Amino acid sequence: MQRQHFMKILAATLLAGLTTCAAAQTKTTRILVAFPPGGPVDFVARTLTEQLSKELGQPVMVENKAGANGAIAADTLLKAPADGQTLWLTSVGAVAINPSLYAALSYDPVRDLAPVSLVVNNVEMLVVNPNSPVNSPQDFIATAKQKPITMASSGTGSVPHLAMELLADATRTDLVHVPYKGAAPAITDVMAGHVDAFFGDIPGLMGHIRSGKLKPVALASTRRHPLFPEVKTFQEIGVTGVDSDNWYALFAHKNTSAADLERLNQAVRRTLAHESVRTKLLASGAEPSASSSQELNNLLKHDMAKWGRVIRDKKVKAD
Repeated sequence: MQRQHFMKILAATLLAGLTTCAAAQTKTTRILVAFPPGGPVDFVARTLTEQLSKELGQPVMVENKAGANGAIAADTLLKAPADGQTLWLTSVGAVAINPSLYAALSYDPVRDLAPVSLVVNNVEMLVVNPNSPVNSPQDFIATAKQKPITMASSGTGSVPHLAMELLADATRTDLVHVPYKGAAPAITDVMAGHVDAFFGDIPGLMGHIRSGKLKPVALASTRRHPLFPEVKTFQEIGVTGVDSDNWYALFAHKNTSAADLERLNQAVRRTLAHESVRTKLLASGAEPSASSSQELNNLLKHDMAKWGRVIRDKKVKAD
């Protein structure tokens, strides 16, 4: 009887141990993306998953939570356990622009989010129709001083729109804002010659530039892009204050422990340093750019202040 009782206890202990191991092995890290599948943020997230899974020692999956200008993804993150298993890969708009653009935002990026790491930089490139006589930033400014130039954007308050406002102020030119519902229709109308120019993320422009349907003119950056070394920046011709970067970064729940944040940060750093990941991102036009949690926190606060100032000064109102 005693032996039977001992065997039952042993069996129960082993079963409990196996159940615990199985639960640990089935843990999955979710990367939330506030856009539908197939877009540039989704592409970056899916580029990370395989290597990040290896670095974390568990599966990593992308979960698309599109809509409400990022609020659905943010809400999903904040309702999840603060265990580092749910992350939000977001572009700059939802965390650094929306707080000034929307009066009743359901989340506060500084108060509610824990920065994990910057992932990629996406500097804005100014493009025109290939038949345009404009070939350089100097040409663009000279033309804009002679007559108004129409500038498409992916929507009021978007990075392309705000980059245009910075350029108009820096060059004291009359740039006419033409907002669209997304980058795709804006780009289409520039290619068709209906609008003069567009500021856009390089990953979204590369295919059209390579096929000759768009012509690159200048970069709103402090340095040239590795894939387009011939394209000048506005800064190098003496026009400062136009820098515009639609960066993507990973954030966790505000209550995530410092140990979990460090673990995630180191895994992201190793992932972005891996040759296959780095090569794929660079080929798309995005520049891999890991950071510390504190560096991302500083960047977030800097860009919130920067874009908030433009929105207030220009009295930009969300559509």
